[in-house]
Amino acid sequence: MEKKKKDFASITGLPEELGIDADLEKVGQTLSIRKDTRRYGKPMTVVSGFEADRSELKELASELKRRLACGGTVVDNEIELQGNHVERARDILDELGYRVA
Repeated sequence: MEKKKKDFASITGLPEELGIDADLEKVGQTLSIRKDTRRYGKPMTVVSGFEADRSELKELASELKRRLACGGTVVDNEIELQGNHVERARDILDELGYRVA
């Protein structure tokens, strides 16, 4: 099941060459971050609320893992990061242009 990408150029009337589609798509999403507990009481940070396709989500997960120096994965349109990184992940996502609730 593939989601159709939004065509912001047709909505805003601005040329596609400006490359604002990605920025507008980020701002249109509201992400949530929560701390979860896994087996043996290990903390896990879960970021959800994405409308991006799986390849973009994997790239973002890779960036978060690199900057937070932790492991993680993408499961069901959510990014799972090993450890409690709620505040740091919020700061990084804000820096990257995402809106975090």
